[in-house]
Amino acid sequence: MGIVPLDFLVSVPKFPERGGKVDATDLCVQGGGPVPNVMVGLSRLGFDTAVIVVVGNDMMGQISISELKKDRVDTSFIITKKLPSASAFGFVEDGTGRRTIALHRKITIQPRDLTLSQYPTPKVLHLDGRDLKACLKLARWGKRVGATVTFDIGSVRNDVTAILPLVDHLVVADAFACPYTGTQNIKKALKRLTEICPGTVVITQGTKGSIGLENGRFYRQKAFRVKAVDTTGAGDAFHVGYLCGLLEGKNIEERLKLGSAVGALKCTQLGARAGMPTRRQLQHFLTSNQNCYA
Repeated sequence: MGIVPLDFLVSVPKFPERGGKVDATDLCVQGGGPVPNVMVGLSRLGFDTAVIVVVGNDMMGQISISELKKDRVDTSFIITKKLPSASAFGFVEDGTGRRTIALHRKITIQPRDLTLSQYPTPKVLHLDGRDLKACLKLARWGKRVGATVTFDIGSVRNDVTAILPLVDHLVVADAFACPYTGTQNIKKALKRLTEICPGTVVITQGTKGSIGLENGRFYRQKAFRVKAVDTTGAGDAFHVGYLCGLLEGKNIEERLKLGSAVGALKCTQLGARAGMPTRRQLQHFLTSNQNCYA
């Protein structure tokens, strides 16, 4: 469950200064949102996926739904409201792939919007924490029905402390982990997060790779070296690989490696979903880049 903005992205030679202008070198419009991106990625790897998101009764909402259907994501549980759909606008810097995003969203999911009796029991329930009260309701339901609850949050927004004890696998960016725990030391941040979240905790660090803590032991994974075009959705792509490994019963070292590989592949194309690989593309990348780390 999470947000589903329509992403409008332009590539630029450099970020424009305030009040300045710059010629765009590329443009793309495609679906976005952390949870929908992950479901699209898992679907391309052969898993059955579904989303609980909210859209407006407008063209952007229709496009978002259409794109999910193209990737065989079940859209049966999408909520429609008489409000504008969410949208995101971003600049992506040529050469580095760094991006700056502005999100416009007035449409939300409330706990009363969730019809729990209609939802099939999932193996994995993936949440993004944007609409926290609804996420909390869904996480509690997930625990009751035996789902593995996974959680993604990229930066400090809401007080997510209430939901963390319900999470089995917490995979977060260092932009969230360090401010939330009050330390720049990644291992200390991991330990502090496991005091709240009893399951596996992973912190992603961009080109520095990722580090996880499971059963009291640290695991580190380097980032694969690729020519980055756009880092939009790189964290979402990491979740795709990690959850692929989780669903296949792989150990944490393999899950981190898969996360790093899918994240790297995504960064080679403009947009959060364009670079999400098929199973064959992922396997080819892993075989061809066994020691190609940043």
